[in-house]
Amino acid sequence: MNERSFFAISHSGNIASPSSVEPKMRPNYLFLLIPAALLGLSACGERTAGGPAGGPVPVTVVTLAPQQVTVSRELPGRTRASVVAEVRPQVTGIVKEVLFEEGGAVRAGQPLYQLDDATYRADVERARAALARAKATLDAAGKRAARSALLVKDGLVGAQDHDNVIAALGEAEADVAVAQAALATATVVLGHARIVSPIAGQVGRSAVTRGALVTANQSEALASVQQLDPLFVDLAQSSGELLELRRAIEAGRLEAASGLPVTLLLEDGSEHPQPGRLAFSEVTVDPGTGRYILRVVVPNPGQLLMPGMYVRARVGGGIRQDALLVPQQAVQRDPRGGTSVLLAGADGKVELRQVSVSRTIGDAWLVEDGLAAGDRVIIEGLQKVRPGAEVTATERPVQLAPHAPDPA
Repeated sequence: MNERSFFAISHSGNIASPSSVEPKMRPNYLFLLIPAALLGLSACGERTAGGPAGGPVPVTVVTLAPQQVTVSRELPGRTRASVVAEVRPQVTGIVKEVLFEEGGAVRAGQPLYQLDDATYRADVERARAALARAKATLDAAGKRAARSALLVKDGLVGAQDHDNVIAALGEAEADVAVAQAALATATVVLGHARIVSPIAGQVGRSAVTRGALVTANQSEALASVQQLDPLFVDLAQSSGELLELRRAIEAGRLEAASGLPVTLLLEDGSEHPQPGRLAFSEVTVDPGTGRYILRVVVPNPGQLLMPGMYVRARVGGGIRQDALLVPQQAVQRDPRGGTSVLLAGADGKVELRQVSVSRTIGDAWLVEDGLAAGDRVIIEGLQKVRPGAEVTATERPVQLAPHAPDPA
């Protein structure tokens, strides 16, 4: 085989070696198949772009209409009890009895602990006896003062002696008052030996058991009682978001919304059945995190929420009037980050429109620029059309969620 035959066989696409080349070359049909395949692909592309047999392509559109939406945020937060009371002893003594069930509900004033009060009862009896003696002394001083008043009129008792009797009467009255105060003090101390719950709520575990020695005003709490209905939720919002919201309200893009209910989202993504309300916001920003605290009050009758839980709250920030929402599936992004949609025009042809969107509202984008009310946005059949193609539009009503939040 000569060199010319070898190159002819190589260009035909057949694998050949110098030792296996046949003297006579086979006809090459590959060059005939390639043009036919290209013609077939071109015809297929024309049918795709222009519908069956080159006709209009069926698409599904949504007609944009202005509506009122609430611009809200999802903020992270932690739950906490609305009222927390740490129970501590006010007198020293041995715990004689624990009178509550750990983890149960308690009433305000319900006894929780009983201390050994024998010493305090003795103090009460001592104070009561001292009061009785003071009253007896007062009675005797009163009788002497009455007799001295009769004698001083007849000149039988000197004025100085009468003054001494009157002074003794005053001292006896003061002694009675002191004894009464001492008895009241001893009674109060005796009452502190029976430790009661200061509030109504759920009591936690007990830090001591029967027989333990507790001291007055010790640092360690015996138990903690928490009020869980209503419950507080402390949310953290960045100061930058607050500034953005205030500027949008000042510019007229949003209306201030006050008193809107707050929806809580639990750890599993479900919504808490009871809406909350915004109680107040901090006036200072944490320099370490750049955030400030919003407090939400949430009814918790079934005690589904517990202190310390991580939740997210949907907080309304403002109201947007005449807002346009376009479904997310209709918005396309180019490699440079630009956003656009395809519209079905009044002439039945597809139009490419550059748009500007700001945030998600439920399953839609909030349109800032590029679209107007009445525009028909293509949401289905986007892969089968291109700008300028003829389409037949089918209208689909879309239920949007105007209160859904923008991701924080």
